[in-house]
Amino acid sequence: MTHVALRQRATYRWWRTITTRWSDNDAYGHVNNAIYYHWFDTAVNAWLIEAGLLDVATGDPIGLVVETRCRYARSISYPDPVEIGLAIDRLGTSSVTYRLGAFVAGIDDAAAEAGFTHVYVDRATRRPVALPDAWRDRMAALV
Repeated sequence: MTHVALRQRATYRWWRTITTRWSDNDAYGHVNNAIYYHWFDTAVNAWLIEAGLLDVATGDPIGLVVETRCRYARSISYPDPVEIGLAIDRLGTSSVTYRLGAFVAGIDDAAAEAGFTHVYVDRATRRPVALPDAWRDRMAALV
């Protein structure tokens, strides 16, 4: 199997700083892999809210997560400050695949890299809908 290196810090378009907590560490002394998914979900939704695209209570359309994956390259441990980089790898008709990198602050090499796909659906019917043009315009900045 061929090893593909994780992407560098410069390939990401938007950033969110995450504060690690004592409880994030597992029995082996590093952040448990499930915590990374909390960070990635937080970063995607924070960007959507800041971009004016997500209204959690009444917004339409809404994104449903249909796929996630993560590759790990090095450990992160409390109290490391973490920076989550966000970019878009694929902007489809009704879906978006985000790329996220978890970096220890000040280090250019990713500790982990994730893919996170949303399918955007009508809030009431939960059927896929095309992304509104205004959404596509804002999302294009992350491609």
